[in-house]
Amino acid sequence: MKKWQCILCGFIYDEVAGLPDEGIAPGTRWEAVSADWTCPHCAATKADFDMIAIVS
Repeated sequence: MKKWQCILCGFIYDEVAGLPDEGIAPGTRWEAVSADWTCPHCAATKADFDMIAIVS
């Protein structure tokens, strides 16, 4: 399980936590997040920005 950070706004997606309020269950890997998902902070689409792995 990894964490991914939006390089546009800094929002962090944590695969362990998921985003239940966005309909993404805990444990959902980034690759399984829908291509039409949008960042809840900056509204960028998944295809519009790169995500980077955060090393714990």
